[in-house]
Amino acid sequence: MSQKEPEAKIFACSQSVYLAEKISEEYGIPLGKVSMSHYSDGEFQPSYEESIRGLRVFIVCSTFPNTDNLMELLLMIDAAKRASARHITAVMPYFGWARQDRKDKPRVPIGAKLIAKMLETAGATRIMTMDLHADQIQGFFEKPVDHLFASTIFLPYVESLKLENLTIASPDMGGSKRAYAYSKFLESDVVICYKQRKAANVIDTMELIGEVKGRNVILVDDMIDTGGTLAKAADLMIERGALSVRAICTHAILSGGAYEKIENSKLSELIVTDSIPLKKESNKIKVVSCAPLFAEVMQMVQNNNSISGKFIM
Repeated sequence: MSQKEPEAKIFACSQSVYLAEKISEEYGIPLGKVSMSHYSDGEFQPSYEESIRGLRVFIVCSTFPNTDNLMELLLMIDAAKRASARHITAVMPYFGWARQDRKDKPRVPIGAKLIAKMLETAGATRIMTMDLHADQIQGFFEKPVDHLFASTIFLPYVESLKLENLTIASPDMGGSKRAYAYSKFLESDVVICYKQRKAANVIDTMELIGEVKGRNVILVDDMIDTGGTLAKAADLMIERGALSVRAICTHAILSGGAYEKIENSKLSELIVTDSIPLKKESNKIKVVSCAPLFAEVMQMVQNNNSISGKFIM
């Protein structure tokens, strides 16, 4: 007698409710109920307000700073494990601390590896994320990782723009693989920005490898933090004769003076997902929701179907 696959329920950490509600609506089930108790010193305790025994639990939580997001996710995973959930999937549209994927100088941590171990120790049986800062982070886990690509939702939008003389650009050498993948699909040229940093988030010099004169350029990156790189790259490309410069960035961290840099730059548009909520609105920022992608892949996982068809590149 075959065992029936457990029913699924979707829950959300506090600062990812806005996205989890969209995912639940796309999935076709109501968002699960969670209450949060707070102590006067800042400590908090999540509690599931419905039974999850024997079920597949999806916990939606982007772990952008501060660390409360990560800690809340860990506590919710632990609570689900202790409530006898059968499968616990951490749905992390934005995987925070991913920039610490290696030792780039002596006496520093590999933060992404530490986060992976913490999630597994808490009780996560599967990880679902999108556009990791470094692909090798998947290897930090001993559990299955569904690494989704935002290109699935970005490429149809780019095609809808119907831009002529299109060129795809990478803002740095590390993103060249992503840029070449987009260019192959769109059958366009590629240019690479070569930059040298004085320190984290501080660019010293930048040069272009390739020609942008008379081209409509789209910069492609996995995240935008302070916005300095993209603003500088856009300004440089317009100086070199580009007709227009847009940017596609999966995760809109947008810290510090990022909004002002974007507004004052030569960028005509910044296209991002809702993996991280925007702090404020901007006429230059276009948000494309990743909720339909996650909802569809979550249904595929629940039904034990292959998800390979969701990878455009």
